[in-house]
Amino acid sequence: MILVTGATGNVGGEVVQALARAGEPVRALVRKPADVPAEQAVGDLDDPDSLGPALDGVRGVFLLPGYADMPGLLARMRRAGVERVVLLSSLATVATDTRNVLSEYMIGSETAVRESGLAWTFLRPNAFMSNALRWLPQLRAGDVVRDAFGTVPVASVDPYDIAAVAVRALLDPGHEERVHPLSGPEPLLPAQRLAVLAEVLGRDLRFHALSDEEGRADMAAAGVPEPYIQAFFGFYGDGTLDESQVYPTVEQVTGRPPRTFRQWATAHRTAFPRPGAE
Repeated sequence: MILVTGATGNVGGEVVQALARAGEPVRALVRKPADVPAEQAVGDLDDPDSLGPALDGVRGVFLLPGYADMPGLLARMRRAGVERVVLLSSLATVATDTRNVLSEYMIGSETAVRESGLAWTFLRPNAFMSNALRWLPQLRAGDVVRDAFGTVPVASVDPYDIAAVAVRALLDPGHEERVHPLSGPEPLLPAQRLAVLAEVLGRDLRFHALSDEEGRADMAAAGVPEPYIQAFFGFYGDGTLDESQVYPTVEQVTGRPPRTFRQWATAHRTAFPRPGAE
């Protein structure tokens, strides 16, 4: 049995589906207290003692980072008989300046996993292609998308591909104590991603790059905590994190190339408003 945390998220949901397609028994961890389907289990990862039934029969875990007591959580998994953990981490762990809240909790999570005594694999993806879903409110309101870091190219990765690598790391030998950096096939600027989305949707969309001051204000208005704003501007404004690099990992692990942003946009086009839609 494989337990998937973050099972309702962009990556966790893809991991659940990929395991199901592979015919592997999978359990999705959720927090809701009632009416839970048999293939799901209730638990709170910030409270390791709540996970007893969720861990029953589990041998592998797809784990998100940053819970309140990562060492305690991993110790609880080990006592339950878990053998292998695949951690969704981040390249923030190897940024040229890791003195920020994102790098610190990613590094802390990786350290806890390394020291847990469990077999481990770390996934360090570039930014997700699904981050384009943040543009939805603007695309419902009009044809102009305003966003920060307009001059920063990113070889973003499809969560589908992250999940495909995660499943192989969970099921196949040879991934223990390995770090997998993950990317899509090409670096694109935000305006280039929007242009691809415009073609897929049949819309005339335009990108407006925010100044740093506008970008900071926009994030603050959206409720992003100040330490996280500082981290993002360190990564992308100061260039301490380079997500323009293309890695061969997806193809090496899965035997096929990573999906393009056009493929992601085509697969998710129904999430976006189309021409003439109200």
